[in-house]
Amino acid sequence: MPILIRTEHSDDITSIESITKQAFANAEHSNHCEHFVVNALRKAGALTLSLVAELDGSIVGHVAISPVKLSSGASRWFGLGPVSVLPAFQGQGIGSQLINQALAHMQSSQAAGCVVLGEPTYYSRFGFTAASSMVLEGVPAEYFQVQSFGDSIPTCRVVYHDGFYCESEA
Repeated sequence: MPILIRTEHSDDITSIESITKQAFANAEHSNHCEHFVVNALRKAGALTLSLVAELDGSIVGHVAISPVKLSSGASRWFGLGPVSVLPAFQGQGIGSQLINQALAHMQSSQAAGCVVLGEPTYYSRFGFTAASSMVLEGVPAEYFQVQSFGDSIPTCRVVYHDGFYCESEA
């Protein structure tokens, strides 16, 4: 049966939290706060886009998009992530479908571009590239990637929403 990608509904929140916890449980470069990030973004009204992947009526994946601040003052830039797929369904293209749908939505809604923090070889498949002009402080340049939906990439520092800087459930 095909995967249905759709916008989250309020009754999906518990499933999204569970999927996100499970997806990052054994991730090497995770602080295991990703589910707190999604909840914090939602609570702050900063969850610009929240898509779920549904298979046979069950949610098996999720992607979040939220605004980022650029020191240059450029607007309409967003951050992709977290992207979560239940471990049993990873490697089947579900994450790719979520990412492609999220990026297509952002392009059609006149976003200027999107950034992502993650594995370079994975995210380069979606058009992300490392750009020395955009910097996320404290992160190796190759792991912070950019995709402009326009003609240029600003020269700036990027700051994610405060919801990304969790340390615990508090």
